[in-house]
Amino acid sequence: MPKKSDTESAAIDPQLRYEEAVAELEGIIAKMESGKLSLEDTLGAYKRGAELLKHCQQVLEQVEQQVKTFQG
Repeated sequence: MPKKSDTESAAIDPQLRYEEAVAELEGIIAKMESGKLSLEDTLGAYKRGAELLKHCQQVLEQVEQQVKTFQG
């Protein structure tokens, strides 16, 4: 069974805070930009980054809806 890299993990925990997700995403970007990841690790990092980005977008959409509710 192939080993999982440290940038590849299970689905995003819905309770993951926005700031934590952004920090993890920044770390992934730094690793990818370093050019030191293997092709397999780069793919895993990309997938994880895409999951984190989607999570962040969903969190921001929820906050936007809450703001609209408060303004309404």
